Amino acid sequence: MAERIYRLTAAGRAAWEGQDSAVPADYRRILWMMDVQGQGGVAEALSKLYPPDMLEEWLSELEEIGLIECPPEGEAGFAPRAADSTQALDQEHVKEAAKIAGAALARNGAYLALDRLRRRPLPSKERADTVVLIVEDDPDQLALADLRVSMAGYKVRIAGSVNGFLQALVDDGAPDLLLLDIMLPDGDGFDVLSKMRRHQALGSLPIVLLTARNDPADIGRGLALGADGYITKPYTKNILADVVERVLKRPAGQG
Repeated sequence: MAERIYRLTAAGRAAWEGQDSAVPADYRRILWMMDVQGQGGVAEALSKLYPPDMLEEWLSELEEIGLIECPPEGEAGFAPRAADSTQALDQEHVKEAAKIAGAALARNGAYLALDRLRRRPLPSKERADTVVLIVEDDPDQLALADLRVSMAGYKVRIAGSVNGFLQALVDDGAPDLLLLDIMLPDGDGFDVLSKMRRHQALGSLPIVLLTARNDPADIGRGLALGADGYITKPYTKNILADVVERVLKRPAGQG
């Protein structure tokens, strides 16, 4: 990959956020990754996906059509985005919340970050039009979550990896809620959560961690990074449906 620093232009961000079909899917994927991961992480990630010569050519073309640009010398290529305002939790609050969350998880297998949910607006979509994206690499766990969310009346999209998740965003746009496994074959759910919360357009997307990890340190990390909920495996159909309902703030009886 060429040793050049790029940054997205306004047109580049609009191309991937608006799912502009005139821009090839691979190009939209590159734009998305540059926007979310920044210059520090995107080079390595892209080099694993595309041959260096091809990637260099594609980046040159993206620059030529005005979707990316080289910043002036000495200026950062990708400035970090502002943190999601609903994420702000001081460390003492996180420690206390982690204790409460651990007790809730031990008791019923789920925990909700009520401080975040209080600031979320009520849903504007009907249940049948609400999209839940499940990111899970275990086929059996993915099939189980898919079945249970579908039975609750929601539309389901699935991905088995971080790259699959990125491609789903490129191809289909953002879901209304993300159910995110932590241990994925090509990345870490905590890292995905952190990057999503720093993103301007997707920073407030409802995200629930769905994982077998129930260590207090993991719980605290998830809360500090801005998770809306935490479900430990194994879980029941009713637990999953209840968490999805409450994170989306869907009033009782709403279709």
